[in-house]
Amino acid sequence: MTSYRVRQNSGLCLSVRINIAEQRLYLYSDKKIIKFYPISTSRYGIGNKVGSNKTPLGLHRIASKIGRNARLGAIFKRRRNAGKIARVNKGGGDLITTRILRLEGLQRGVNRGKGIDSFQRCIYIHGTPEEKLIGKPASHGCIRMRNSDIMKLCSLVKRGTSVEIRK
Repeated sequence: MTSYRVRQNSGLCLSVRINIAEQRLYLYSDKKIIKFYPISTSRYGIGNKVGSNKTPLGLHRIASKIGRNARLGAIFKRRRNAGKIARVNKGGGDLITTRILRLEGLQRGVNRGKGIDSFQRCIYIHGTPEEKLIGKPASHGCIRMRNSDIMKLCSLVKRGTSVEIRK
């Protein structure tokens, strides 16, 4: 598998690995884990098809970072700040909150291409108001994080950072 990593301003070469079985996101500097966060992937399992609501596997990169100045808990609709703040663990469904890291698949036939494209499917790493569900599969395909954790992660990674999603 080809490795895509981005050299960060600090001189560190950061990458992200998501382990679905563990429901954890690992942040690497070169080959060393420097941070990890609990996450939630899809409640529908692993898959790449449009409309499946499943989390895709394989190598991705961060195509864009959205929400730089948004408040903790800010609700996003179609990647735009809706001007509302979500209440943590008070319901509200599959809301996208605080920050968005939009993923672009890098493997044709796996997570890139017609009917399976992660970018077109709007697969994100994002905050959620359903923080009590973090640590178990609960999303509709995206990778959910606690709001404070996605803020921290967004401050560390850059556009173009490698993201590998594994079973």
